[in-house]
Amino acid sequence: MARILITSAIPYINGIKHLGNLVGSQLPADLFARYCRARGHEVMFICATDEHGTPAELAAAKAGKPVEVYCAEMHAVQAEIARGFRLSFDHFGRSSSPRNHRLTQHFAGVLADNGLIEEVAEKQVFSIDDNRFLPDRYITGTCPNCGYELARGDQCENCTKQLDPTDLINPRSSISGSTNLEVRETKHLYLKQRSLRGKLAAWIDSKTDWPLLTTSIAKKWLNDGDGLQDRGITRDLYWGIPVRRGDQPWPGMEGKVFYVWFDAPIEYIACTAEWADAQGLGDEAWQRWWRTDKGADDVTYYQFMGKDNVPFHTLSFPATILGSGEPWKLVDYLKSFNYLNYDGGQFSTSQGRGVFMDQALSILPADYWRWWLLSHAPESADSEFTWENFQASVNKDLADVLGNLVSRVTKFATSKFGATVPAGGEFGPQELALIEEMGTRITDYAACMAAMEVRKAAAELRGIWVIGNEYLQSAAPWTVVKTDPDRAQAMVRLALNLIRVYAVLSQPFIPDASATMMTAMGSQDWSWPEDIQVAMRALPAGHGFHVPENLFRKITDEERLDWQTRFSGVRA
Repeated sequence: MARILITSAIPYINGIKHLGNLVGSQLPADLFARYCRARGHEVMFICATDEHGTPAELAAAKAGKPVEVYCAEMHAVQAEIARGFRLSFDHFGRSSSPRNHRLTQHFAGVLADNGLIEEVAEKQVFSIDDNRFLPDRYITGTCPNCGYELARGDQCENCTKQLDPTDLINPRSSISGSTNLEVRETKHLYLKQRSLRGKLAAWIDSKTDWPLLTTSIAKKWLNDGDGLQDRGITRDLYWGIPVRRGDQPWPGMEGKVFYVWFDAPIEYIACTAEWADAQGLGDEAWQRWWRTDKGADDVTYYQFMGKDNVPFHTLSFPATILGSGEPWKLVDYLKSFNYLNYDGGQFSTSQGRGVFMDQALSILPADYWRWWLLSHAPESADSEFTWENFQASVNKDLADVLGNLVSRVTKFATSKFGATVPAGGEFGPQELALIEEMGTRITDYAACMAAMEVRKAAAELRGIWVIGNEYLQSAAPWTVVKTDPDRAQAMVRLALNLIRVYAVLSQPFIPDASATMMTAMGSQDWSWPEDIQVAMRALPAGHGFHVPENLFRKITDEERLDWQTRFSGVRA
């Protein structure tokens, strides 16, 4: 049994996330966590809400609520939606937790002790009308790179270029819209990342099994232009983790907070500590996942995220860990994803474009979305959600292939032999051939899952469903029963066992349908089919089962057109 630590990029608190966010981090992480648990491994799957920084303050102001109240409410909303999508987090924490406050301040203090923090006087935009400094995301303007007029002061959402607020053309306050701005001097703390360049480069070079997308982004940020830069880790904001050096005040930094991108990744560690607290466990329970001097040397750590998060997770967060000089666990494998686009454009949380997670659940159950998103995951390139493709995938893969098999087998078995597994006959050449092919297919499927090749794994799983249908079509027990009832009973016995195996194999992708299949088979045996010969005989003659409700219904053309129209505009 291996010990597997899994973290998904933590979503911003500023509103409900769209399907592109879901498939870019949380959903594939859940797929992998469920698979690892199914194989008997010890898994710690962690996520949280990212609650600090400008987006939280702006969203709270827009909602007319104190930022603390807004964050608490939105955390509850995001947690409930995560449950709706059956995301199996061991803990869903909050970056505003006391644990993250203490850990972030600890890391800052240790980095300072190691000479890796520098106080820098810099020019920053000050809004005269708002009477305050404006951190990067409090400033909106035109991107100097692509001309996008709603670029933020830290990054252009259109072309993804990293920016400084002073780069923007025609800048304005995101709070009041005022253009009455001026540049003033202020002091901030910088993490001296450049002095860690050698360590970071050696560490990245050692990750020869990482996806090309991950390593190419990491090396681009490490080497292009002026290469790795020192980065400011403090901001002039009200809401955030106060700048302290461990448990001591930081002279000259009064009223400042740590930059959200400094504290947010530390929440992965803090969230595991929150889990331990919630379980009534001591520090050793979470430290065994994160400290190599406390047992984490045998942990394999996987991170899942969209490609826009890769630079901070391959450079800035590792710089914090490496720079501390303490025995913290570094990521072993970073799985990154391209973007999922929406019907000819981009999903956008800030602009409210696309289908959002709560909207998706309001029209169809989670499994429908999980299957489409994972089977179309944007791994090697950007992919696109269209309603036509969604309808076709649901109707063909889920309803016609899997759902139809379960319905046909259980209804036929019940009508001819009653509600128990029939005892007659023996497996013949067709059944033995299917069992052998199942063994080969399951091995291929498991290899894709272990390698986190999401789309390939979905294709392999669908192939496993297909061969069951092909067997039924070829064997035709509904015809054989008229002339050889015993042979038909053997076919049905095999097919009922096949449904239980399908429940086990499909559970990482479609957990609700898998639970329905398993319950219908009168079983709770979720053991992985390591020995397919045994697995295909797990339900013995006389074992009770029942006909389940239809696993999946088809999406009609009328529904598709309605949803296409309803979600064509911008979410209010």
